[in-house]
Amino acid sequence: MSVTESKGAARTARDWALALGPYRQADMARAMLELAVTFPPFAALWAAMLVASSQGHVWLSFALAPLAAALLVRLFMIQHDCGHGAFFPNKQANEWVGRAIGVLTMTPYDFWRRSHAIHHATSGNLDRRGIGDIKTMTVREYFSRGLRGRLAYRLYRHPAVMFGIGPAYLFLIENRLPFGFMRKGAMPWLSTMSTNAGILLAAGLLIWGAGLAPVLMVHLPIVVIGATGGVWLFYVQHQFEGTTWERTAAWSQPEAALHGSSLYELPPPLDWLSANIGVHHVHHLSSGIPFYRLPTVLRDHPELGEVGRLSLKDSLGCVRLALWDEDRRRMVSFREARAAQVVSRSAL
Repeated sequence: MSVTESKGAARTARDWALALGPYRQADMARAMLELAVTFPPFAALWAAMLVASSQGHVWLSFALAPLAAALLVRLFMIQHDCGHGAFFPNKQANEWVGRAIGVLTMTPYDFWRRSHAIHHATSGNLDRRGIGDIKTMTVREYFSRGLRGRLAYRLYRHPAVMFGIGPAYLFLIENRLPFGFMRKGAMPWLSTMSTNAGILLAAGLLIWGAGLAPVLMVHLPIVVIGATGGVWLFYVQHQFEGTTWERTAAWSQPEAALHGSSLYELPPPLDWLSANIGVHHVHHLSSGIPFYRLPTVLRDHPELGEVGRLSLKDSLGCVRLALWDEDRRRMVSFREARAAQVVSRSAL
């Protein structure tokens, strides 16, 4: 039984997915406004950082980097909505703005859109993991691995890798080739190579005008910090204690969307900078809803504001969660999994 049903509401997760259809209407004027309040401030901050760095005020450049990175995250969220065909009412506008932003975010738009669509179609399905998601093992799978396999997974899940080395590697290196789609036709290659070409062209012009060191000193911190912020948001939206996973026989996309995605409650400035992506269960229920309409959904349907709530403080505890326990039906830490295994063995 869903949370909404337990509160006496008549709607199931599938009902909610259908009921949210009217909100799937993009607005050209609103979309242009969102771009206007995001890209120019990002460009101005980038230029200010370049000037500061060129004048020897490196400390000022670094001090501005987190704000510029936050705006880059917001640009990525606009690209994300474009990928769902949700930002503009016009398909071509979505595609070309998404591709252009992909050069800034170092994310090949068409290739990413395909893998992200798979994420939406398989999220919470234990039998269809591996594309567009955070790698997640079950407790049984983890303990069935040899020492090397367990160490590799623990390293992957370590906070320094998950939120440090990993995001930088993903956006700076892994996105340069269509890993996982090498033999899936021309589109993944065309998307990644054209994005790479755009990055090289933009970087070449900037380096020609300002020099290699200043450009790297400005853009690398922005990308690395922004990548970490983006991965953190994606992580807590699915890797929280109240999430759910099912085998294919019991899996339902609407149920996985409603109960497998969090409602990440952030302070208003962070909600704005993250383009309301914290309303993630609604986004998964109806991915065609523009991010600027998500608050309206919660206002009109307060019941949805009671599902999967995760505070900023609570989200910090998600870092320790690493394994899905199929018996207890919840995410657990390595320590909890080990303790349960010891108890199980002692009971034999």
